[in-house]
Amino acid sequence: MSKSNEVPQAREALDRFKMEVANEIGVPLKQGYNGDLTSAQNGSVGGEMVRKMIKRQEEAMSGSKSF
Repeated sequence: MSKSNEVPQAREALDRFKMEVANEIGVPLKQGYNGDLTSAQNGSVGGEMVRKMIKRQEEAMSGSKSF
């Protein structure tokens, strides 16, 4: 994740979202250093975050509210 977000105030929410997704998919992500995790583990968290964000946006655009 880039250190400069388009909306700087969103960093905390994105960090919470990242931790939530990691927990859901069983990746032992923790605050701070995570160099002990594989690139596949880290990538799976990012990929799942993107899938969830796309799903939420699609639902918002279609008028569905199942998030």
